[in-house]
Amino acid sequence: MHAVAPPRRTAAVRAALLFLLAALAFATSTGPARAAEGDVTWTVRTAANDYGEDRSSFGYTVSPGGEAEDALVVANHGTDPLNLAVYAADGFTTEKGQLDLLTEGKKSRSIGSWVRAGRKNVRIAPGKSAEIPFTVKVPDNAPPGDYVGGILTSLKQSDDAEGIAVDRRLGIRIKLRVSGALKPALAVEDAHIDYRGTANPFGQGDATVTYSLHNTGNALLSGTQKVTLTGPFGTLSTEAGAIAAPPELLPGERWKVTVPLHDVTPALRLTATVAVTPLITDAAGSTTALAPVRATAHGWAVPWTLLLLLVLVLAAAAAAFVLVRRSRVRRARREEERVREAVEQALRDKAEQRS
Repeated sequence: MHAVAPPRRTAAVRAALLFLLAALAFATSTGPARAAEGDVTWTVRTAANDYGEDRSSFGYTVSPGGEAEDALVVANHGTDPLNLAVYAADGFTTEKGQLDLLTEGKKSRSIGSWVRAGRKNVRIAPGKSAEIPFTVKVPDNAPPGDYVGGILTSLKQSDDAEGIAVDRRLGIRIKLRVSGALKPALAVEDAHIDYRGTANPFGQGDATVTYSLHNTGNALLSGTQKVTLTGPFGTLSTEAGAIAAPPELLPGERWKVTVPLHDVTPALRLTATVAVTPLITDAAGSTTALAPVRATAHGWAVPWTLLLLLVLVLAAAAAAFVLVRRSRVRRARREEERVREAVEQALRDKAEQRS
């Protein structure tokens, strides 16, 4: 007897939640993964060898055509045997700034396709562990620079009631630097200013500066950022507060940045200056700052309330001027009429006296 399927929307929501749980299982540490029922099942860690012990991730520098050999250790902490798939995949930065790896069904084009695990599947008895060797073989024509991916263990669990499969993954990051000319470069693109004023005609408003960081080089890069708003001729400067550091961007990746600025004087025309200092980390873990990269953007910050007030004041002044002028004209006309009548009366009186 088949279970009644839930409404499509409910099933989609549950599927999304289960997929999220599966994605959260990926980590670059040696933490355990938990099955759907919450039991600890397995852990992964780097093997102890000439590369070191207790490493948090795999890291190599290899020349084109060269290779590196290492191993992943998988331990089963559950009470049932585990059947895990083992594969490598390219890495990418998510919208939340976290490293993730392509799923097994998506094709890797760099390091994910250069890693060959000794086994595609492994069965581990309860309480046991297995060491899975793998080789990173760099093609002869591989461009120099940084590559990030990972080696993964995967457990697919079906949910017959929901009609979906959950892919729970646990893996360790692989950072590879292919020897050759390293050309780190970071660009600031698509800078834009958005200003929002206040009802107070003499008040200050808020502005938002948005831009994209684009890793146009061949090295992993992060950076520190500084954003300043100025009015005409560099006046009325407003500097943004602390800006969160972007994630370490892989070559070719973009990262959108939104920076709020408060207490901005509406100086009609604003100029935003974005200064980013790229940071590069070498194989030893030392960080070096590169020459700052700058970009500018322009936007309008019109004090509409103040302008409306000025228009009303000018309109009132113009109206008062017109009224005063009309009043003066009427007084002048009345005075002319009075003088004319007085002259006529004087002439009549004089004529009567003669007669």
